[in-house]
Amino acid sequence: MSTATTTRTYGLWINGEEVDAGDGATFDVTNPATGEVIATVAKGGDADADRAVAAARAALEGKAWQRMGATARARALHRFADLMIERIDELAELESRNVGKAISSVTAEIHGAAEVLRFFASGVTAHSGTATPLGGSLMSYVRKEPVGVCAQIVPWNYPLMMASWKLAPALAAGCTIVLKPATYTPLTALMLGRLATEAGFPNGVVNILPGPGSSMGSYLVQHPGVDKVAFTGDTETGAEIMRLAATDIKRVTLELGGKSPNIVFADADLASAVPSSVWSIFYSAGQSCEARSRILVERSIHDEFVERFVTTAAKIVVGDPLDPATHVGALISEGQLATVDSYVAIAREEGATVALGGERLGGDLANGVFYAPTVLTNVTNDMRVAQEEIFGPVVCIIPFDDEADAIRIANDTEYGLMASVWTGSDSRAHRVAGAIQSGMVGINVPYTAFPGVPFGGFKKSGFGRELSLESLDEYTEDKGIIFNTSPRPIDPFRLG
Repeated sequence: MSTATTTRTYGLWINGEEVDAGDGATFDVTNPATGEVIATVAKGGDADADRAVAAARAALEGKAWQRMGATARARALHRFADLMIERIDELAELESRNVGKAISSVTAEIHGAAEVLRFFASGVTAHSGTATPLGGSLMSYVRKEPVGVCAQIVPWNYPLMMASWKLAPALAAGCTIVLKPATYTPLTALMLGRLATEAGFPNGVVNILPGPGSSMGSYLVQHPGVDKVAFTGDTETGAEIMRLAATDIKRVTLELGGKSPNIVFADADLASAVPSSVWSIFYSAGQSCEARSRILVERSIHDEFVERFVTTAAKIVVGDPLDPATHVGALISEGQLATVDSYVAIAREEGATVALGGERLGGDLANGVFYAPTVLTNVTNDMRVAQEEIFGPVVCIIPFDDEADAIRIANDTEYGLMASVWTGSDSRAHRVAGAIQSGMVGINVPYTAFPGVPFGGFKKSGFGRELSLESLDEYTEDKGIIFNTSPRPIDPFRLG
């Protein structure tokens, strides 16, 4: 297992410079694959949040940022993407150590994050209002104006990628930002603050403020200097953010949890459906909101599918995240592993069968937080393991009888983020895709996120969209302006 040789100290990133927390507080960051401390990070408090919000407000109203029109912001976003790729080896190793994720996955995520920056760089120049004749001499047009200072709160499972998803549309729209990374995984977000400044964004436009979500996140959500809150994380916290933001009528977008279905019909090509279904749940150790954690299989092929799925999943290489041959790395923490293991115990109590895995991995991995890819069979959709988000490498395989039954089971959840449909029938594929209550559906593909495709959920999976041009609307206000083109005086009461 690879180990780091040095422990670095990181400050907060406020107004274009690295600074200590006002009270000098710090916290340690560990590598979940080894248990070692890899960094000491400044722990932001209320006074630091005030400093960061003030810096963002000053930048928003400053001439340097106001003079950067859409084209200039686009150039800076492209430069930001260039810098990310130039530093990809450093970023990938840092992310892999901080999250415990396989470096092959992390590298792909960084490339994807750079493409998101480029997408919004290209799209913002076309994001403009409309002009409308109102009749006679009256005309109107709509201005797209930045919503203002944005508090962005991102999770620990995709630290760099989620930060990029948040930063890109906000910067393109002309907003300024205070981004709070997860306490577990602040390191690459802090690097992004530096890269944004190096790319040409004025000081104060991007501020990175590590600190506990329970205190720092809540403080930012309620801060009178914040105009919009964007949050990715669990549904319970999202509901609390809505309550806290309601007092000031802040703009809010939420990308929350999921219990996504993966529907496999009898006419599906199992040569694609089986390995893709394995990837769809295990690629990030199951720590992904859109992971297809419920596989619904038509009853006539259920046993064959289970056999092939278990055989394929058993080939997954779980191990050193820095080894390019590793498929799946560690879970984020001991607490998360305990949660995953408790759900496997619940599954057994509910009558499910553990067909693969169901245990912590030891041996060379004993010092890290590793859990075996786990397959549960004999599951019914009313079981807790089929309804609650486990956020780990655990999948439930559930049989269905026909198309209507598949749709019923797929929609029988409080979430609606992602779904996959595997079938040889084009008409059924699109019919089922239309009937599933989720923000995204993949037909005979396992993939979920591409620039240009709206990413977001139905029901308790949240609201608002990322990755698409619609995201720019989440960071802008529409201002309607009416004007008169006639030289004649306007006299509505005809008093002249």
